[in-house]
Amino acid sequence: MVTAERMIVREAARYWWVFLISGVVWLLIAWLVLRLNSTSIATVGVLLGVVFLLAGINEVGVATLTPGGWKIWHYILAVIFFLGALYGFIRPVNTFFALASVLGLILFLYGAFDIIQAIASRPVNPYWWLSLITGILLVLLAFWVSGSDRVYNLGQRAFLILFWVGFLALFRGFSQIVMAFTVRHAGHEAASTLGDTSPG
Repeated sequence: MVTAERMIVREAARYWWVFLISGVVWLLIAWLVLRLNSTSIATVGVLLGVVFLLAGINEVGVATLTPGGWKIWHYILAVIFFLGALYGFIRPVNTFFALASVLGLILFLYGAFDIIQAIASRPVNPYWWLSLITGILLVLLAFWVSGSDRVYNLGQRAFLILFWVGFLALFRGFSQIVMAFTVRHAGHEAASTLGDTSPG
């Protein structure tokens, strides 16, 4: 890593607390969702819109700190989340039924993305294994969601989707907290290296 890149990493690491706050907010959302016992279809759709909106904001934040080709993928994911949020706010009932049919695939893709990113960041991220565990849990949750499609009662279906969204928010919260400490660690390493190489 050249000196200019170390300086960029050091400056970006000043905002590590943004990821920490984001992770705590995701954990609070998970707690609220997992405690919610509403069976209103519209409530579930609006709630999913809020979750997608926060996920899109998170992806934009991650993209600003991510180098290379990963930046593009984070921006693409952010656009998809923003479109999902918009649809959730405009047509919450349709969002509920759409999510009920494709949630397993979404969770699988999200988990696979986390696994690939964890393995790719292994050389520079000492906490890569936490992202790997999160990705594996999301993939396992995707298989469980796909296997629960036999539940046709709307009340039970709403409860299951709230449960899934709650766990997705929980996993996202943990991954954001891990990202916060990863960015902070990278900033400390860059700062110490710059201190060692700077003259005088």
